[in-house]
Amino acid sequence: MLSPKRLAAAALAIPLFCSLLLTPPAPLSSADPDPGGPAAPSATSPASMSSFPDNAETRRLMQQTLSAAEIQKEIERIGAEQSLLEQKTVELSRQADEKQTEIAEKEKRAGAVIRAYYTGDRDPLFMAFLSTKTISKWFILLDYYEMIMGRDKEILAEYEQQYHDLQSTLAAAEHSSKELAELKSALEEQKLRVEALHKEIEGGIQNSGDPQSMTALLEEFTAYWQNIGMHEVKTYFKALSSAMNHLPQFVESRDGVLKRRGVTYDLNLKEEDLNEFLHSQNKLFDNFAFTFKNGSVIASGQDGDLSLRLQGHYTVQEEPVNALMFHVDSIVFNGFELPDTTRASLEEEFDLGFYPSKIVSFLRATEVDSKDGVLHVRLDLSF
Repeated sequence: MLSPKRLAAAALAIPLFCSLLLTPPAPLSSADPDPGGPAAPSATSPASMSSFPDNAETRRLMQQTLSAAEIQKEIERIGAEQSLLEQKTVELSRQADEKQTEIAEKEKRAGAVIRAYYTGDRDPLFMAFLSTKTISKWFILLDYYEMIMGRDKEILAEYEQQYHDLQSTLAAAEHSSKELAELKSALEEQKLRVEALHKEIEGGIQNSGDPQSMTALLEEFTAYWQNIGMHEVKTYFKALSSAMNHLPQFVESRDGVLKRRGVTYDLNLKEEDLNEFLHSQNKLFDNFAFTFKNGSVIASGQDGDLSLRLQGHYTVQEEPVNALMFHVDSIVFNGFELPDTTRASLEEEFDLGFYPSKIVSFLRATEVDSKDGVLHVRLDLSF
């Protein structure tokens, strides 16, 4: 449960929109409290809700405000990444220029060595070595011949190494430039999205009948989401990620889940088995249910004022390691759908994948599907 401090902060932050959602005020529970975390700022009561057009319109503005806030975070992330990549690109270009200068002299010397062999400049030395008549001169010429040949090899090897270093640096610089161009394009795209949302939000505020109170409502909603809401969503993702680390052991020990068919294995995980497993891992999942339906994995539940619905699907990944990777298709928190940027961020931060090699090292997933309450996985032997 949340600490009294956080409960008091939440109670002050949510009354502005709780009445819109027609849910009675109640404590927001969490299995991973953060007593030292930030609390939502206090709110002042807006004008009567009757001054707003209707609940649906207000909810639409709240949804847009949440999306705008999350996309703005993505813009800031991309901006920071772009700044670092610009520095990296400049540094790689500088290194490439330095290597280009350094290799010029090596290239001349290597070219001279190669021309010497092609034009026969080394033939007299070789012939003298073969025509010597005394053993002492033979050894002297042998040492001299080996010294020249060794130095030739060193020059060619140095040139070859520096040439490969230059090519690697140039390739890295080119890749960095492409990444930078893609980031700039993504940044512009997200900026256009957030600008369009802000324009719609501003229009909605002006048409609300009470712009000042509507602005206060949306500001308080944003503060609640950023200070408490996102923390709660991450709490569930963290718990799921932790539980998934132990799922292979559960599958291995559960009778009937894993069956061998010749040189292949069938893994059939029923949703009731998964729910039992997750409930045993964390009490946070006691009020949640997981279902497998039409290729999707759906988790939904409610605890007090907190409701969460997560939908995604598994795909087979081969590299860098064979695994069933979970992709987040939608997240709905307290009736509000989080934007694609937030889904991608959570998917990257928390690994919800399943790794067959943790069951048996030589097993690899080749097919996956979820339907009729069962997650079906085909596993082949891999040596």
